[in-house]
Amino acid sequence: MEDNCIGESLKEKGNANTEIQEHKKKDCILDRMEICVTEAEKREAGTLNIRDFYTVYLIETKVIDLDWSGIVNKLSSLWRRYSEFELLRTCLEVTYPYIVLPPLPEKKVLYAWQKAASDTFDPDFVDRRRAGLENFLLRVASHPLISFDRQFIGFLQQDESWRECIKDAGCLQLAESKLKALSVAVRLKKPDKRFEAIKNYGNELQTNLGNLLRVRARMVERLYGIHKLHANYGHIFSEWSAKEREMGDGLQKAGHYLDSVAAGIDIPLEEEELFADQLKEYLFYAGALQAVCRRQEMLQLQLEKAESQVVSCATEKDNVQKGKFGLMSRLFGSVDTEEVRELKVNLIDQRIQEGKNSILNAQEELNEFSREALIDIERFQQQKVLDLRETLAGYVVLQIKMCRKGLQTWTHIRDCLEAIP
Repeated sequence: MEDNCIGESLKEKGNANTEIQEHKKKDCILDRMEICVTEAEKREAGTLNIRDFYTVYLIETKVIDLDWSGIVNKLSSLWRRYSEFELLRTCLEVTYPYIVLPPLPEKKVLYAWQKAASDTFDPDFVDRRRAGLENFLLRVASHPLISFDRQFIGFLQQDESWRECIKDAGCLQLAESKLKALSVAVRLKKPDKRFEAIKNYGNELQTNLGNLLRVRARMVERLYGIHKLHANYGHIFSEWSAKEREMGDGLQKAGHYLDSVAAGIDIPLEEEELFADQLKEYLFYAGALQAVCRRQEMLQLQLEKAESQVVSCATEKDNVQKGKFGLMSRLFGSVDTEEVRELKVNLIDQRIQEGKNSILNAQEELNEFSREALIDIERFQQQKVLDLRETLAGYVVLQIKMCRKGLQTWTHIRDCLEAIP
């Protein structure tokens, strides 16, 4: 499903574009505060017999809008574990189910080449995760709505008391119940075509990025192996130079350049891993997009259940009025008195009215959710285009840089060999 299909479905809302512009005009915390995850630290926990290690990350904030009264501490510095970042995102997911929430960086390495750091305590992996966690906070802080959430501000500024606030708010219990509901397969009678298109697009985005990352991992693995094999050429040229009087200098210099070909691949591939992390972010973003669609489906299912109950009550009322109510009446021919029948009809009317009220409430909740979700999905689509364009262009620039450096090295090797008398 192409982006323009989603764009067309979103425009079916008459006032959607106007509301999107209103969202863009709103400021965010990032306009008023600097947020950095500056360092990571490995710590030890557990008993005397069991040693358990974990990593904490230092979050530093500084208010740059001195007139802003929305926060107490102008400067803040505190440590957070990865699990606390997960808790924050869970709370935001419960509070803003219609938002395409920024994803957290991966817990374990996915689609990486063999030599990339995969140990969760490896300094390179920890630093990449630190950068990913900072990016997550910046994404949230740049959102016009969720950036001002009190739980998010508390996460940045409160230490131990923040966890207590989360417990009091009951986010975990609510999140657990909603996650169970989302795991149930849903079959709707009248699915919303707009969200069907968005869900299909999310599946395709996830598939395409996953395939892209797999191909990239295989290519990097082969490229790394090829470059490292040039060290064998360098070793042979160096040994050969010792046996040749006239050719010795040229062979030795060429051998040194071949060694540099082998040694020079590590840093570029580490830089390339950063671009892979940016693609992984949108791989996980696709999951967040699908989660919004599943929540819309759950609200649609609630509406259809309420409508079905009203239809069932109406059928029951019709049977009572015709004197066909109940199994005993059909088997033994017993007929309710007029008073009993009227009492049953009144009770059913009461249930029908309650059902109609449930329909109105479910419809209102569904409409509000859909309106807000479509606005935020449009914001996400615009952000995605800008980010992926920049990421892919940066990847190409890195490849050009690698090729130019390789060309320069091979030119030196050619000059060394041509200079042999």
